[in-house]
Amino acid sequence: MEYKCFIGLDIGGTKISTALFDISGNVLAEDKVLLAGARGKEVLALIVKELRALILFAKTTCCSETPPVGICVPGIAYHESGKVWAPNIPGWDDYPLLEELKEALGKEIKIYIDSDRACSILGETWRGSAKGSKNAVFVAVGTGIGAGILMDGRILRGHGDIAGATGWMALQPPYDKKYDACGCFEYYASGEGIARTAREYLLQASDYKGIINNASSAKDIFAAYEDKDPIAIKTFDHVIAFWGMATANYVSLFDPEKIIFGGGVFGPAVQFIPRIREEAEKWAQPIAMKQVTLIPSVLGDHAGLIGAGRLAMINQEKG
Repeated sequence: MEYKCFIGLDIGGTKISTALFDISGNVLAEDKVLLAGARGKEVLALIVKELRALILFAKTTCCSETPPVGICVPGIAYHESGKVWAPNIPGWDDYPLLEELKEALGKEIKIYIDSDRACSILGETWRGSAKGSKNAVFVAVGTGIGAGILMDGRILRGHGDIAGATGWMALQPPYDKKYDACGCFEYYASGEGIARTAREYLLQASDYKGIINNASSAKDIFAAYEDKDPIAIKTFDHVIAFWGMATANYVSLFDPEKIIFGGGVFGPAVQFIPRIREEAEKWAQPIAMKQVTLIPSVLGDHAGLIGAGRLAMINQEKG
């Protein structure tokens, strides 16, 4: 059956976003609902409510049948079981999301679930900065760090559907127990890592008289950087080196056409892309480095939602 529209649903840290797409990726309808502290099956109930409303709208406008649904999950989507691991949603540890949705919406509905990393790169190659690319990496830098990897037109998922968890890149020896919770790269260079790095430098600066303090966030560090604050400058020198080394690793491992920087930090960190490239050129395979383009996302926080719509479409195309 050929479908004329597809549903995308993105489960974020604070909200659920939904959209109905046509085959060209145009948005026909969209909505969002705040999670407001919802847990476990409460989140499921919100998803079901949003999907029922969008399915009803689709059937009255563009589809005689229930359109396929793509779902973007902040964590790991296990393809064989349909279960998910989403650490920011209490109760979603090995949660049977596919089974629960089919129970609520009907066994015949076509639902495809993938990680936020995979959906983001799908969104970028469909409607964003990597449109038309077959080899690209989407680097999401926000509260954490992850990478969506497209190789030869296919999403790289790995043995346990965990490929792209690059916040765990080992970039600075020796190992320290403080990396246990999130990995070395994420510890220093995520949104939380930027603030953490600045606070560590603050402890070493007994005569510091700037605006950074123990409660400072990444947003505060960016503001301080604009004011030429010495700790903010030192922090970003360190973080840019990490972003550059990681970029070099992406280039040498995957030989992509493009690396797209997104997530909440890029954003304000777009200004650093030339410096990230300069750092990466020191470390990366030189021929691959000359061929890759480093660019910011144009989709912002819509990349996962658009990618979820694309996920529904490409799986339906496969039959």
